[in-house]
Amino acid sequence: MDDKVIEKTVIQKVEDALQAIRPYLEADGGDVKVLEVSEDGVVKMELLGACGSCPMSTMTLKAGVEDAIKRAVPEITRVEAINVTAHDDPNAQLPERFL
Repeated sequence: MDDKVIEKTVIQKVEDALQAIRPYLEADGGDVKVLEVSEDGVVKMELLGACGSCPMSTMTLKAGVEDAIKRAVPEITRVEAINVTAHDDPNAQLPERFL
């Protein structure tokens, strides 16, 4: 089987897993975008909207996004975001509902 076909299948499974949690991200003004899935099962993504500047983004990524993806797609070993905001970043902003 062609590697590109396998990669698209894994990416589609990841996207399907994200659909289950996307409403929760969107409720706080955020979202995620899958950038790539490596051969060793690492998903690289970008946090969008409020998720990109939220000090809780690390927790959201690990406890929410990564957990949902790994439960649905066991071949995924890790999820990384290219733009996680540190909890102590002075420019970090909580979603309005937390203020």
